[in-house]
Amino acid sequence: MPSPPNAAPPNPACPPRRVILFAGHMVDAPERPTPRFPPALAPAAAARITAALGELDAGPGDLGLTQGAAGGDLLFAEAALARGMDLRFLQPFGEDEFIARSVRPVCDGEAWVTRYRTLAARLPLPPQRMPAAAAGGTAAEEAAEQADDDNPFERCNRWLLDSALACGGERVWLLCLWDGQGGDGAGGTAHMVREVQRCHGHVIHIDSRALWQAISP
Repeated sequence: MPSPPNAAPPNPACPPRRVILFAGHMVDAPERPTPRFPPALAPAAAARITAALGELDAGPGDLGLTQGAAGGDLLFAEAALARGMDLRFLQPFGEDEFIARSVRPVCDGEAWVTRYRTLAARLPLPPQRMPAAAAGGTAAEEAAEQADDDNPFERCNRWLLDSALACGGERVWLLCLWDGQGGDGAGGTAHMVREVQRCHGHVIHIDSRALWQAISP
C-alpha cells in the first residue's frame, strides 16, 4: 500500500503488526475553571492505559504514535515503552515550542517536562516535526487553512493518522482518553476520534469521566 502524502514513513523492511495511535486530554492547567484531567486522575488513567495495551497484547511488534503532550500522551508513552513497543512522537511544532505549549503549562509542569525528556531520550528516533507540506505548504495555502478554522494541532492529528494508515488501514487502532465532549479548541481528542472513524479504524475509548467518578469520594 503506498504511503499517504506527508506520512512519517514506516520501516518497509519490518512493517508493524499494528499501529496504535494515542490521543487524550492534557493534564489541567492551574487556571482551568472546571476540572477535566486533574493531576489526581493521572495514576488511574495510567493504570487503565496499561490495561488497554495489555488487552491488545501490545508489544515489540507494534508501533505507537502520539504527540507527547503532558497527560495522556506521556502516560501512553510510558506504558508503550514498558511493553517494548516501538514509539514515535510526531509533533506540530519544533520540540522547544511543543514543550512550551503542550507540556510545561499544566499543573506540575516542570515535573511533566522531566518525564517528557526522559521518554524522548529513549525513543529510537528524535521527536519529528510536522513537515511543511502537512502544515499547509505555501503561505497562501497556510492562510487558506487558517481561514477554514484549521490549526496546527488538527493538521498534526491528520499527519499522525496518515502515518498510521501508511502501514495499512487494517492495522490502525486509536486508544483515547476522553470525556466524550468537544475540546477547549480545535485539534483535540474529539477531532482525532472523528478522523479515525472516518477512515474506519478501530477506536478504544477510555472514559475519563468514569475514571474520575471511580476515585472521587
